[in-house]
Amino acid sequence: MVTMIPELCDWLSNTRLSLLIQNVSWLIPAVQSLHILSVAVVMSSMAMLDLRLMGVTARGQSLAAMAARLLPRMWIALIVLTLTGATLVIGEPARDLPNPAFQLKMAMLVAAIVLTAIIRRQIKKNEMFWEARPGSAKLAAAASLLLWVGIVVAGRWSAYV
Repeated sequence: MVTMIPELCDWLSNTRLSLLIQNVSWLIPAVQSLHILSVAVVMSSMAMLDLRLMGVTARGQSLAAMAARLLPRMWIALIVLTLTGATLVIGEPARDLPNPAFQLKMAMLVAAIVLTAIIRRQIKKNEMFWEARPGSAKLAAAASLLLWVGIVVAGRWSAYV
């Protein structure tokens, strides 16, 4: 699999779409800007939800109401992140695909999405699920927060690896 990455990068960087992305001077900065704005939406939404899940903030609001307000925005921003991230990778595949920091970022992203889906599923099934299990709630929230912060750190780190 690892030996296939350079071949994939070579093929991808020579596709019409990659060449277009590489040759339109304003495209990468515009896509990066959208990517960063979407990171802000995801991070702020998840930080607020995770801190509520930990019982640190917004204890007067129900977790279900908070999740109903924040998660739809987070999922939309995550879709934008996926599209902008894919555009950036297609434009410069050799910069990202073989990069261990990028690979770590993708692994953490999968874990964070799965954990977020589990948290939301439990809230939908039983609004009081996490309130009845404060230890589990704090553990899930801490893991979620660490994953999302780790994703941002790995994203920045990938530029220097």
